[in-house]
Order: sequence, then structure tokens, then C-alpha cells
Amino acid sequence: MVQISTATEHDLDVVAEILGEIEAYYGGDSTPGDTAQIRSALFGERPAASVLLARDGEDVLGFAAYTFLWPAAGAETSLYLKELFVRESARRRGVAGAFMEALKVAASRAGCSRIEWTADRDNPPALQFYAAYGAVPRDGKVSYRLEP
Repeated sequence: MVQISTATEHDLDVVAEILGEIEAYYGGDSTPGDTAQIRSALFGERPAASVLLARDGEDVLGFAAYTFLWPAAGAETSLYLKELFVRESARRRGVAGAFMEALKVAASRAGCSRIEWTADRDNPPALQFYAAYGAVPRDGKVSYRLEP
């Protein structure tokens, strides 16, 4: 049975490991993330994000990272899903759907008006999942990135 819970500092190593798996999935280096940087981002004075972990007993099946954006519509807040990743051995077992339901709860508790995210066009499994989940792609926005 899949259980979704918020990551704690005790989960730093597995979060770092999954970040390496995410990088490898997108063709990068599979080296685990830096736990000091992760600790600061998730549990520091000004946390940059929150992480949910999917577990089946002691096994961690996946990871969802999110933050809040303001303003969304007017003066409302939105939950922004930055990353949803299910480990290969756990795919097609309802883990991504469990994450989406947990994100709805997190958004509702925070008073968010919506959940937003992006997906890579070259990630057909993600696009198919979101379509099957009932999400509709939005036109009208162009994504930008600027390196400092």
C-alpha cells in the first residue's frame, strides 16, 4: 500500500539519491544530490520547497517537490509542482496518482486556488499520465530560463 508523507531531515539521503535518479532520467549525471544543499533548500531558515515521498513499507517509491507561487490569480496563491518522479520499479502502480491526490490536499490546506506545473514535451509517459489524470495543457505561456 502506497503511503505519501512529507520528507523530513531523516530522509536527506534518499532525497539526494532520487535527485540523482531524476538527473539520470533526463540524461545527466546520476550522482546523488548534495545533502547540505538539500538540507538548506528543504529545512533551512527560508525553505525553498517541500517534498513528498511515496513509500511502501520501508521502500521509497517516488518523490514530488513543490513550492507556492504568489500571485496566482489576483491575490491568490498556487501550488507549483516542480518535479514528480516515480522510480522505475514502482511505475504503473498508482504512485503518481497518489502524489496528485496528496498535492490536492496540500493545495487545499494552504488555500491555493490551483495546482500548476510544466512537463517536458519529450517525456511522453508524463504527458500521457497528466492527460489520463484529466489535466489539460495550457497555451499562451512561453517558458524561459536565465542562468545567473
